[in-house]
Amino acid sequence: MEQINEKKTVTLKTLTKSSAWDIQENDVFRLCDLAAKDAEMKDNLRRYVDLIRSAFLVEEINEESKLIKQKYEKMGYKIGQVKLDEGKKVTWAIKKRPISRVTDLTYENIRHISAAKLVEVLNRNFGGGWDSLSQSIKDIIESGFDISTTTLPKDRLHKKGGLYEKKLSDGFEVLEVAKGTWVEAIFAKVKPEAEKPRMKFNSYNREENEDEDVEIEDTYNKPDEDDIELEGPNDEDITEENYSTMMDLGADDPDEEAEALAEYGDE
Repeated sequence: MEQINEKKTVTLKTLTKSSAWDIQENDVFRLCDLAAKDAEMKDNLRRYVDLIRSAFLVEEINEESKLIKQKYEKMGYKIGQVKLDEGKKVTWAIKKRPISRVTDLTYENIRHISAAKLVEVLNRNFGGGWDSLSQSIKDIIESGFDISTTTLPKDRLHKKGGLYEKKLSDGFEVLEVAKGTWVEAIFAKVKPEAEKPRMKFNSYNREENEDEDVEIEDTYNKPDEDDIELEGPNDEDITEENYSTMMDLGADDPDEEAEALAEYGDE
């Protein structure tokens, strides 16, 4: 049995809010152009546009206005045409959504940034250190990164052979947050993404087993355990020693019990 790991090319049909972060502006125009030629996809084009907007800023502009085009291009937008409903062409200015603040981080985009980029984002928003972040932001970050922190005096943080040096050698990025005469170091490293293997069974095993005789146990007439009735004692098994035990109804002396019943009747 073999494990095959495959990373499929993103198409508009397979596009998700996460994979939308894998493509660039020119890819959007190319995918939309291919979708316009697919009769099945044309009817659902608006749904795909919503997925694109989750990762891109999309502005519909007047194609004839050169000034507006230049304005968007200076801001880093790409300009192009797409066909939407009923084959109508519109001009788009699109740009990948920026990730500049911790509030821009989502479960969909957290695995599409580097540890260096994360440290840059954290550096813009920090003041009180790691604990100043909300728990929801921490959960998002830790879904894509291994995070650890330490707080030490300034003169001890960079001690040779210490934690700081070991973390850097292990590939962690670090952000230092000053806290008076102490410094909090936040270490970040991308978590390895667990790939989902596709299982492929070797054909020779299946062929070999086809010729083997398989014995199947016939249990059709075999009673279930729940249907088995408990049998009473066999008369042949009753002896003088066990008779009184098997027939004991709980009274110590049958004559005494009969006498008590008689007295009860007289009353």
